[in-house]
Amino acid sequence: MKVSHYFEFEEHVTGGIAASVDHQRKMLDRVGIEYTTEPTLDADVLHCNVMGPRSVWHARRARKAGVPVVAHTHVTAEDFGDSFRFTNALARPLKPYLRRAYGLADLLVCPSEYNRDLIREYADVPTTVISNGVDTEKLAGFESLKAEYRERYDLSPPTVFLVGHVIKRKGLETFVETAHRMPDIDFVWFGPIDRSLKGRDTTRLIDEAPSNCTFTGFVDDIRGAYAAGDVFCFPTHEENEGIALLEAMAAGKPVVVRDIETFSWLEDGKECLKVGGSASDDGSGRDGAATGARDDRARGDDVEGFVEAIDELRDADRRAELGTNAAERSESFSLSAIAERYQSLYADLA
Repeated sequence: MKVSHYFEFEEHVTGGIAASVDHQRKMLDRVGIEYTTEPTLDADVLHCNVMGPRSVWHARRARKAGVPVVAHTHVTAEDFGDSFRFTNALARPLKPYLRRAYGLADLLVCPSEYNRDLIREYADVPTTVISNGVDTEKLAGFESLKAEYRERYDLSPPTVFLVGHVIKRKGLETFVETAHRMPDIDFVWFGPIDRSLKGRDTTRLIDEAPSNCTFTGFVDDIRGAYAAGDVFCFPTHEENEGIALLEAMAAGKPVVVRDIETFSWLEDGKECLKVGGSASDDGSGRDGAATGARDDRARGDDVEGFVEAIDELRDADRRAELGTNAAERSESFSLSAIAERYQSLYADLA
């Protein structure tokens, strides 16, 4: 079997989509599936990771040639907004475009059940859920970088951290405001800032962040982020899955998340702490349902909820308990645990 594993815009797209493609290719290597990164019809399956115009053209050619088409549903209009400059304006016309693009596939691969629920509004095409997975090998030895990265960014435990592109959709305003309310705690966001691609609200929030809130920009070794941080705070309003979250869990870090549908698989109070899903502070994303088990935590003011959750995790024993549970839960998302899903997926289509 040979797969054409195509990633349009590969040289330009970074972040979670790029990480997912890297994970997929590692999984194909694990199960011995031959693949090319070129969009060719000289393959048993064409697998497109981003349905840009070239992918759409190749998908149409494949259908005419009788080659099955698989498309990953990394991109949705819901996930696109409040990301970079102009993405809000593009989100509205994106949905009808994606409806046509995803409709060309014989099978859609969704990274989560939540994403699959969204995709049902896009195309009447069979779907399957396969996690983006977590590459534990990428994290190997991260503990050895703790002292170096804490000294580099002048961080003291317990440090609250986040990993990924600094974008408003991921709860930037909540992250900054929570830091404002907890001046004795260090907050740090590890990841590219790309100011030229950001809107004025995003750059204002970064510039007006308190002194205890650091934005590192690009870091040369992402393991340092998971070494330096103690509590992973993820106030995102919209996420198709969240690879950084899976990485934090695999690193044994306690996680605090906004209570949105994407994270319904996480058990509140055991594998994470969930905070009410109001989207009012950023004006972005979908309103998450406040369905977590912790009714004692404030739901109307999500910043206050994050403050209370982080206060709870000042206790080292509580951090260790949640971190251990998170690491155990993350094992089902390891590349080795899900690699064979791709083998059966392609075999059923070819």
